[in-house]
Parts: sequence; structure tokens; C-alpha cells
Amino acid sequence: MCSRYSLTSPPEAVRSYFKARNSPNFPPRYNIAPTQPVLIARHDAKAERELTLVRWGLIPSWVKNPAEFTTIINARAETAAEKPSFRAALRHRRCLVPADGFYEWIGKPGAKRPHLIRPKAGGPMAFGALAEHWMGPDGSEIETMAILTVAANRTVSVLHDRMPLILEPDAFETWLDCRPGTAADVLPLLVPAADDLLEIVEVSARLNNPRNEGPEVQEPVRTTLL
Repeated sequence: MCSRYSLTSPPEAVRSYFKARNSPNFPPRYNIAPTQPVLIARHDAKAERELTLVRWGLIPSWVKNPAEFTTIINARAETAAEKPSFRAALRHRRCLVPADGFYEWIGKPGAKRPHLIRPKAGGPMAFGALAEHWMGPDGSEIETMAILTVAANRTVSVLHDRMPLILEPDAFETWLDCRPGTAADVLPLLVPAADDLLEIVEVSARLNNPRNEGPEVQEPVRTTLL
């Protein structure tokens, strides 16, 4: 499960990490939540990498009325190739989600303690994701995405049994190149991140409210579960 994440790296660092042709117009975000505009990297019509904004919460193209559909923020990597909501996107509309941390909670309801999971080396990372382009009969359009999840690695498993699919830069081109029209080449990439990639820091309970934004939501309480 990935229901909240952050992207605070400088725009030029993000552009460089993804080798995109354009620089993102995206301010630092410490508490990104579903249904909000989010940054993705994808191939444009010339198969060049571009950074663009879509909505977090996938709406399959066959949905008749998005207002009556519960948007999908995550997709299980193990079953995405078979599920009607994801199988076409896995073949034709793969994208990457720039992030530099994601969050998980432990504790009892009403007293959940948030934890930031981030790369030990700092800087951005890339979640594997699926994109959709919904078009209504009146010509209205919505571009959306869902983050793929895999089984948690040993580091994250102390918090949750799932984690986002994290792809290394040497896998970006294989992931983004959807021209073959098949998912066969990317299935070997659907695995947990290395156990030593990430670290965990318990952070402020201010994070619990998705309306709270700013560096204070990442204020450490104590470093735990490393």
C-alpha cells in the first residue's frame, strides 16, 4: 500500500535523475495524497522522456462516470497483467512517479504513528506506475495514474507487507518503452527493492492530516526500525 508520499527534491535534480527533456514545474511537496495533481515521467509521442502532471487515482478508460467510480491509487504488481482495470495500461501506458520518500503507519486507530521511508543516500527515486487517459462523451478528459505495489522487502516489512515498486535508473527505458505492446519485458522488474536501499524515520503526527504541508510534517520523532 502506498497512500502518501513526498517529492521535495529540486526540479533540476528530478529532471536530471529521469533524464527528461523538460524541467518540472512542481513545488516541494511533503504530504502528497490521493486525488491530487502529481508528477509523472513518461514517453512522449517521440519516445522522449517528459515530466507532466496527472491526477493520482486511476480511472480506467471503460468507466462511464468517474464521479461514481472509486478511483484506484495502487495496483498489485502480481495481478496487474490479468486485471481488467490494469492489463491494458501495463502493456501500453507505463510511467514513473518521482518521489523521495513514502509513508506508512503503525499503532492503534486514533493513535497511528507515521514513518517516512526514504533512500539512505537521499535524493529522488522512481515508483513504477500505470497511467490512463479517460475521455467522456462530452469531450472532457482526465489523465490519471496508480502506483504499483509489490511485497515488502525486509526493511519495509516491519511496517507493512506491501511497498511501492521502486525501479533503478538502468530499468527506466525498459519500463517506459511501451512500443512492443506487451508486458513480457517488464515482468522481471516487478520485485521488491534491495533490502539496503531504504531507511525509516518516525515523523510528526502532523502528517496524519493530508491538509498539512511543509517540512514540519517530516520532523523526526526518533529513528526506528532500521
